[in-house]
Formats: sequence, structure tokens, C-alpha cells
Amino acid sequence: MSLFMKKRFITIGSFVLGFGFLGALDGIVFHQILQWHSVIMDTDRTSQIISDGIFHLATTVTLVVGGILLWLAGNPNDLNKGVRLLVGGFLIGGGTFNLIEGIINHHILVIHRVRPDADNPLMYDLAFLVSGLILLIIGIIVRNSGKENRHSLNV
Repeated sequence: MSLFMKKRFITIGSFVLGFGFLGALDGIVFHQILQWHSVIMDTDRTSQIISDGIFHLATTVTLVVGGILLWLAGNPNDLNKGVRLLVGGFLIGGGTFNLIEGIINHHILVIHRVRPDADNPLMYDLAFLVSGLILLIIGIIVRNSGKENRHSLNV
């Protein structure tokens, strides 16, 4: 596999894995452990369970796809800044999940809030968005930091 393809697989695979991981974390923590919300709140319990199940299935598929892409990429140490691409992409993917899910589900569609029973549910929704933005910024910093080795093949 060319170094260009290896870099593409690491970049895309780590993003997809991070996106799926934050989705799974959201489902496990907010849906199951804390039971703050379901994907679709204003409906009967059976529909909430089904919507959460579809969400968990989608995050599982995303995790598997990300894992396969990273497996195909091989060892990130074979690339200049390969580990930084991996970690940065993972954080960028996770932050992107929080931003997309927060903007679309919490603010545009309003199908649920992070914690609808709170005194100030908007505070939780905004904190969710801020956490996504922080992950995204840290991911970009990690991905772009570090010195490049001028003697290696930079792809």
C-alpha cells in the first residue's frame, strides 16, 4: 500500500472511529446510565427503546467501519506524524459527533435535550456543544503539531 493510501486510511479511519466512539459514549452515559434522554423523547417508551436501539446499532457499525479502516492502514508509526494523525483524527471525529448531534437533535429538530428535566436544559445543551468544540480544537492541534522529519517521505 502506498504511503498516500496509508495516510488516507488512518485519517478517515480515526475520524470514523472517534465519531462512533463519542456516539457510543453518548448512548451509554446519557441514554442508559443516567437515563437523561432517549433519541426521541416525546413518544411512548417502546418507541424510545427502538430509537435508542437503532442509534446504538448505527454507532456500533461506525465503530466497526473505523476499526476496519485503521486495520487496513496498518501501523501508524510507518508514517511521519502517523500517531498524531490517528489521535488527532479520533478527537476531531468525536468533536464532530457532539457538534452535529447537538446542533441537529438539540437545536434544529429538538427531538431531545441533553437533560430535559433540568432547571436550565439549555445549559446542558450548550455544554455538550462546547465539549464537542473543545475536542475538535484539540484534535486539530494534535494533528497539526510536531516537527516533520525532513528525511522521511511526507505524504
